Amino acid sequence: MSESAPHPAVGLDDVTHQRVRLGVLVMLAEIPECAFATLRAELQLTDGNLNRHVQVLVDAGLVTLTKGYENNRPRTWVKLTRDGRRALRAELSALEQLTARLKAADLDDPSP
Repeated sequence: MSESAPHPAVGLDDVTHQRVRLGVLVMLAEIPECAFATLRAELQLTDGNLNRHVQVLVDAGLVTLTKGYENNRPRTWVKLTRDGRRALRAELSALEQLTARLKAADLDDPSP
């Protein structure tokens, strides 16, 4: 192991690494904009739970919210920002580095 390069786990970001927030970022990377209700249904969350996680992403500048109406019903749409795309790429890169290290290790070797 190199002492000059930090462990890939150091690259994991607390904001993006959380399961729900990572799920939101990945969904938003797949489509340009997503209704709050769709995120809630796909990620199997309550309104309050999703709202809290989305607010963390908004505060970090990773997503934006747009409120409006669809068929005379209030709707909230969530959209990934450029910073959000960069943060998602960085998170995936750190996960890929961790995966590569695990593939290189012999996890079946019983010795310590």
